Amino acid sequence: MAMGTARRTPLVSRRRQGFAVVSAAAPRLIVMLLAVAAMPSSSVAAAAGSPEVVELTLLANAREKGAVCLDGSPPGYHLQRGFGSGEHSWIVNLEGGAWCNTTEDCSDRKMTDLGSSKFMKAIEFEGILSNKRSQNPYFYNWNKVDIRYCDGGSFAGDAEGKDRNGTKLFFRGLRIWEAVVDELMGKGLATAKQALLSGCSAGGLAALLHCDDFRARFALEVPVKCLSDAGFFLDAKDLSGERLMRSIFSGVVQLQNVRKVLPKDCIAEKDPTECFFPAEFIKNISTPTFIRNSGYDSYQVGNIVAPGGSDPGQSWASCKADIRNCTSAQIEALHGFRKELVEALEVAQRKRDWGLFIDSCFNHCQTPFRISWHSPISLRLGNKTIAEAVADWYIGGGHGVKEIDCEYPCINPTCSSQLDL
Repeated sequence: MAMGTARRTPLVSRRRQGFAVVSAAAPRLIVMLLAVAAMPSSSVAAAAGSPEVVELTLLANAREKGAVCLDGSPPGYHLQRGFGSGEHSWIVNLEGGAWCNTTEDCSDRKMTDLGSSKFMKAIEFEGILSNKRSQNPYFYNWNKVDIRYCDGGSFAGDAEGKDRNGTKLFFRGLRIWEAVVDELMGKGLATAKQALLSGCSAGGLAALLHCDDFRARFALEVPVKCLSDAGFFLDAKDLSGERLMRSIFSGVVQLQNVRKVLPKDCIAEKDPTECFFPAEFIKNISTPTFIRNSGYDSYQVGNIVAPGGSDPGQSWASCKADIRNCTSAQIEALHGFRKELVEALEVAQRKRDWGLFIDSCFNHCQTPFRISWHSPISLRLGNKTIAEAVADWYIGGGHGVKEIDCEYPCINPTCSSQLDL
């Protein structure tokens, strides 16, 4: 089963961040609308707002640097300048959108904005990239960058191939990462007084992979940290006992040659595919990092725990659409997934300057969306929104910001207002 063929509509929306989620969003949309309808009009206005549209900038001299999208077009990014007290503070965000792990997959992908800048448009900045203080209280006036994802390999590969028609495919995610950050350094990032590297989904995985490299670009006295949202993918077995995620990652590792970004200690002892999973490579990350994931990640439930091929009778279809529809046996399977996640995160729990926000809501990415990042109906742990938890961690060095929600169906009333994004 290929995971890299998801299409995204060419809208100016941060919803391009996520995967094509197999679960139906309609039931949660109704819940969301009811929750919004019950709010005071002033709260609705504050939660909504109009995100700013930020134009696309194409990387200069991309072809000379070999830093190109799958189809050979120059990669792009969106830059919104900071102001006031945030003039010298920076967020660099890596866009997500699954992977392509076969030649056929990548050939299809290069005909979309996930593989070619020819299809990229201006986008809206919201959530962690919003410039509105009410929606983004700590980072609103920082310089904010969104690096578009067009390599299909979490900004990690460095190779070439041929598509079905014999024309070249460029797997240059690592070069894109390096060249875009180099260009940003010349646009003021080099003089940053504080910086945060972030990303969600496949971009969250990339933020972890490049975390220490990002840190190394600044003087030691500059606070530099990383944030991974819904990027902690597990090497878990599905219903049939197969490891679909390992199969997908193996294709990416081999096709795109991602070995350069993997910890040398790990690949000296283990298969490179194993080293591409966060549970392994976070052991080597020295930069303070914040991990936001759901214990019942809707994407991983639908594509790793119970992918279609492992459920021929579609007995999981209703459960994958809404966790409240799951049988007791299905809930037990989901508890097993959550247990694997929490155990894999023990490394992060032991690191004093790291942060965790592991909720038990049925969702995927949360940081790119204004409603889930910081609004009157955002999910909360420890009585804090994700935005507040990340801010406390960034300012306070991680102390006390390690929140892990209880097992479903424990009652976290803020879960009910979350649309599956």
